[in-house]
Amino acid sequence: MNRRLLAAGLLVLLVGLAGCASFLGSDDPDPEELEADGEYDWETPANTTYNVSRSQFQAVIAVENQSNLVVYRTDELGTDEPMSLRALQFRYPNGTVVTANASNLGATTEGQRTNLSLPQEQGQVAFTSPRPNAKRFSIPVFREGSHAVILPPRARVGIPLLSNVNPGNYNTSVADNRMTIRWGNADRGPVVTRYYLQRDLLIFGSVAAVLLVAGVVGGLYYYRQIRTLQAKREEIGLDVEMDDDEFDDGPPPGMR
Repeated sequence: MNRRLLAAGLLVLLVGLAGCASFLGSDDPDPEELEADGEYDWETPANTTYNVSRSQFQAVIAVENQSNLVVYRTDELGTDEPMSLRALQFRYPNGTVVTANASNLGATTEGQRTNLSLPQEQGQVAFTSPRPNAKRFSIPVFREGSHAVILPPRARVGIPLLSNVNPGNYNTSVADNRMTIRWGNADRGPVVTRYYLQRDLLIFGSVAAVLLVAGVVGGLYYYRQIRTLQAKREEIGLDVEMDDDEFDDGPPPGMR
């Protein structure tokens, strides 16, 4: 009797888990999201290029001699997790572009990674992924070679207190009010760019000017207070210097 109850309980548990899995859906990327429309600039300045905007980024990655590409993201706590993807596309060397509804182009979730299946071992794969609306972009290195990060409009790096770029040994250029950061070879990750907006310089400069003026005014105020206090002390004779001769009666009697 107990065995029958235990078996029935296990059966109910398995059915419940299956129902929950069916309700929550698969962990694999949504096919409709993968097949969504997307426009990419395939003429990229590097083997791996990230076009960063306020709420998302576009990746265009050149592949050679590989039938798949593994991608992922790292959260603020340093934990790896699968990457959310949409508008997955592949460009053949002859310029033909196919979307995720084409055969042999897709994405699956495997643990903490997202595995992209490619239709050919040579070409370019592109996708779009959401990102926090923050002045920082960080992503692991998925393949060795040149990398480029195109910052949002009016975003800049260069001032140490307001920006940071890793790895080092990079160069920058600006076109159409957008700065591009390039690395000749990035073999270790992550690629990190912390940037500022040009208007931040005006705000930072205004705050610095206000603090400077406040410091000067405060210094003058305390200087005047000290001078006033010294004048009052002199009026009541606390700081009057006495001539030593007024109290000098000379040597004791018998020694004069």
